[in-house]
Amino acid sequence: MSTTVVLPDSKKHYEILDGLRGVASVLVIAFHVMETFTGGNRFIQIINHGYLAVDFFFLLSGFVVAYAYDDRWGKMGQWDFYKRRLIRLQPMVVMGSLIGAALFYFQGSAIVFPMIGKTPVWEMLLVMLVGCTLIPLPVSMDIRGWQEMHPLNGPAWSLFFEYIANILYALFIRKFSKTLLSIFVILAAIFLVQYLIMGPQGDVIGGWSLDKTQLHIGFARLLYPFFAGVLLCRAGKLIHIKWAFTVCSLLIITVLAIPRIGGTTELWMNGVYESIVIILVFPLIVSIGAGGKIIGKRTAKTCKFLGDISYPLYITHYPLIYWYTAWVVDNKIQLGGYGLLVGLLLMICSITIAWACLKFYDEPARNWLAKRYLVKKAG
Repeated sequence: MSTTVVLPDSKKHYEILDGLRGVASVLVIAFHVMETFTGGNRFIQIINHGYLAVDFFFLLSGFVVAYAYDDRWGKMGQWDFYKRRLIRLQPMVVMGSLIGAALFYFQGSAIVFPMIGKTPVWEMLLVMLVGCTLIPLPVSMDIRGWQEMHPLNGPAWSLFFEYIANILYALFIRKFSKTLLSIFVILAAIFLVQYLIMGPQGDVIGGWSLDKTQLHIGFARLLYPFFAGVLLCRAGKLIHIKWAFTVCSLLIITVLAIPRIGGTTELWMNGVYESIVIILVFPLIVSIGAGGKIIGKRTAKTCKFLGDISYPLYITHYPLIYWYTAWVVDNKIQLGGYGLLVGLLLMICSITIAWACLKFYDEPARNWLAKRYLVKKAG
């Protein structure tokens, strides 16, 4: 009896797309650090549209999933697909929940998080265990006060929706013709635009609570970008230009840093901006990134490093942001040198933690799981 190990990601990666995912992840941390000084006022946030990085991640995920799996379904069943996706994503979901639990009581604040001091250890551990499964918690089980479906690690909400998109892809979307998929993506775009322009916010901020309003936002944010990514991959319309990584990085930084448009009265104007970014600009960036070539060893190393840490960084940094938020508010820290210096140190610590998790936990765990559960027996 012999065995052949089948690794979950056997195809060549798009190196530039990996790097762009890392650029967006770093911008997410910077956005969250700067957000702390605004008191939750979305109209004055610095790096104002940093939250759109999540929508960019969804688009990238759809593109990569289609590239990796569209041509495998003759040799792969649904459960094989689910196993591969779980092995790729779930280990860091667990780590994010564990880090959130380890730092939970250090985040206590009478102003920002008064519930922390009243939460018994057994309840926090229960939330931690549920968080490791990615099962969303109802608002009634909140232990922080922000009504998150994953109170120990808020960004895990986007992984919950990512899993939903993967299930929809495996059950239905993979079977769609290009025409049917195009119709589906157009309808998803209308759903997104309707919320952005006619909705109460003029933006896509939200998706992290298990209630009707937040689920509406979550699905509006998920359906178009993820399946537009699938369609973009199948269409194969890539753009080939020089310095693709630099151009795309600058585009991402620019669209995420644009200040709020329309102020507090003309909310629809910001909705139009975000619609254009998500529906047109993000696919353009992915097309350029996928069609570009790495120029120089330094760029190749940069893209690899950023790509490697992008997911661990995104899914583990927020427990530090909780602590930072409590520190800034409790001590009345103003936007300035001292607060930004601590924020910079937080970013460095977040990147270090992400790298350590990748090298000493995530990669070994995924390799072990691949050998254990993705093995074809022969002979």
